[in-house]
Amino acid sequence: MGETSGETIVLGIDPGSRVTGYGLVREISGCAQLIEAGTIRVASVKDLGERLGRIYSALAGLIETHRPHEAAIENVFVSKNTMSALKLGQARGAAIAACAVGGLPVSAYEPTKVKQSLVGTGRADKAQVAFMVAQVLGVRNSGWAEDASDALGIAICHLNMRRMRRLAGV
Repeated sequence: MGETSGETIVLGIDPGSRVTGYGLVREISGCAQLIEAGTIRVASVKDLGERLGRIYSALAGLIETHRPHEAAIENVFVSKNTMSALKLGQARGAAIAACAVGGLPVSAYEPTKVKQSLVGTGRADKAQVAFMVAQVLGVRNSGWAEDASDALGIAICHLNMRRMRRLAGV
């Protein structure tokens, strides 16, 4: 797993076919630091192929700019609306492809695993996750969009799981 001089940078991704959240977190000596967080908004674009291309390009640009070592993405949850689930899966695929082309290993986490890692319960709401993300990163009045906060949560979850694997010798 790509560490340079004790530093690890993780790109967290909360995929969506209309809004994809991203968050870049640096960990040095067990301390997480915010690099950047935001959203890729493509809701105004009608053509799905163009939306996916924009998601891919935006993430590829972030990868080129920040040179993260690893990526973490949320798994697609099962939805009652199959068309929405398919579009979400395609957005997730575009995000994973951008990471793969950028040479990043990608880890995937269930939403409940992310919540449990941050809040202590897999049934936490988005406000609780956002609060804990801000606490871990030492940020006051973040004003992040929910998708960006979720992406940062995914990155922090990955760092937590990575640390646990290392301690367990896995």
